[in-house]
Amino acid sequence: MYGKNLLTANNIEDANLISKLLAEFILNMSKAQILVNDKKEISEDEKTRYYLALIEIIQGMPIQYITNNQEFMKLNFYVDKDVLIPQPDTEILVEEVINIINDTSVKVLDICTGSGCIGTSIAKYTKNTTITMSDISSRALNIAKSNYIKNIEDTSKVQFIQSDMFKNIKEKYDIIVSNPPYIESKEINKLEKQVQNEPHIALDGGEDGLQFYRKLANEAHKFLNENGYLCMEIGYNQKQAVIQLLKENKNYKEIYSKKDLSGNDRIIIAKV
Repeated sequence: MYGKNLLTANNIEDANLISKLLAEFILNMSKAQILVNDKKEISEDEKTRYYLALIEIIQGMPIQYITNNQEFMKLNFYVDKDVLIPQPDTEILVEEVINIINDTSVKVLDICTGSGCIGTSIAKYTKNTTITMSDISSRALNIAKSNYIKNIEDTSKVQFIQSDMFKNIKEKYDIIVSNPPYIESKEINKLEKQVQNEPHIALDGGEDGLQFYRKLANEAHKFLNENGYLCMEIGYNQKQAVIQLLKENKNYKEIYSKKDLSGNDRIIIAKV
C-alpha cells in the first residue's frame, strides 16, 4: 500500500499496478509468491531499493527501465535507456505483417529495430521467415540481438546490420517493416516525463515528424522484391501525409491503413 499511496500522491498513473510490479522485481517474486509469503519480513536493503525506485519513477523514470523488462506479443524483452519501450499499439503492425506472410517463406527487413521487438516477434510467430534487423545505434542493435536470442535461440535465420536507414543495406526483401521516429521535434519537450526519458534519437522525426517517412517512401521500393510490402507504424495524425508521400513517389500501390485499439490510425501498408 505504501508504494501505491506514494505514487498516487505524486499523480502517477497506474500507481497500483506499478507498485506491484516494482515489488515483484525488488523481491524477485511472482505475484502468486508474494501473496503466499505476505507475512515474510522484508529486509532493510529491499525496503531501501524499493523506496529509491519509487523516487525514480516519481521523477519520470519508466518502470520498464528499472525492471529492464517489457512484455510485447506475449514475449519478454529487455529494455534500457538505449531503446524505446515497446508499446501495445505496435502489436497491430506485427500482427498485420504476420497476416501478410501467411506461412510463406519470406525475407523481412526490420529497419529502426530498437529493442528488436518487431523482428523477433515476427520470427517467433512465423515458420519460414528470414529476418534482418537494422539500426543506426550499435547499443540498440546489441539489445535487439540479445532479445532475439532470448526468445528464439536459433540465429541461423537472422542477421544484424548497423546502418543509418538504407545506407548499409545491400539485399532485397519481401517485406520492409519499420516503426521509425515520428514525433515532431518541437513536441518532444511537451511529452510526459516518462516518454522524455526514452532515447530522443528514437523519438525525433524532424521538424514535421515526417523525416523518416520521406526516406522510407523514397528508398524502400529499391530494396523490395516485386510485389513486396512496406509496412510502417505512424503517429495518430499522420495518415494522410504519409499516404501522400507514397503516392507522390509513384512506386507504391494498394496502399491501406489500419487503426489501433483506441481507434487511431496506426499503421500504413503499401505494395510495390
